[in-house]
Amino acid sequence: MSHSLPFSPPSAWIARFAPLVPPGARLLDLACGGGRHLRFFHGRGCHVTGVDLDLRGVADLVGQERVNLLQADLENGNPWPAALADFDAVIVTNYLYRPLLPDLLAALKPGGILLYETFAMGNQRFGRPSSPAFLLRAGELLELARGRLHVVAFEQGEVSSPKAAVIQRLCAIAQRPAAPDLDGDPAPVPLPPA
Repeated sequence: MSHSLPFSPPSAWIARFAPLVPPGARLLDLACGGGRHLRFFHGRGCHVTGVDLDLRGVADLVGQERVNLLQADLENGNPWPAALADFDAVIVTNYLYRPLLPDLLAALKPGGILLYETFAMGNQRFGRPSSPAFLLRAGELLELARGRLHVVAFEQGEVSSPKAAVIQRLCAIAQRPAAPDLDGDPAPVPLPPA
């Protein structure tokens, strides 16, 4: 689907891993803003859900097939909306609110993809955001993934494009539960030799 309006292109990080998200997938874009990633994945045949405090940037998408928009303040202490569950992919860019991180992981189906890209400590020298509340600590996304997600790719460091910034990026897959033995019993533990 092409758009006649000049929308921002997707982040290069998101576009790089987009092939991991098949057409028909259910995708959540948290803090979707102007909807650049919603539009990108919708154009790739995905069922997209955009959540933001202010949905004016995606108002033109209201009523379109395979588009669900939810205006919500997810930082007000209310529980995570029950409708935000069982996604094949979750995308977060340029947004960090640490209390939501466990909910983001829980919103992924087993085998679902998390694509996260936002600012990190050190970004203060380039301007906003500069508050540690909005900047990832070194390796923080890796720590989030530990034991829960299989890391496909991770980067952190200084970038010059689209503007100078310190960024952290993660592409990871939600782990599937361990498969039981074919007869449903746990696999036998071999005995040590006598």
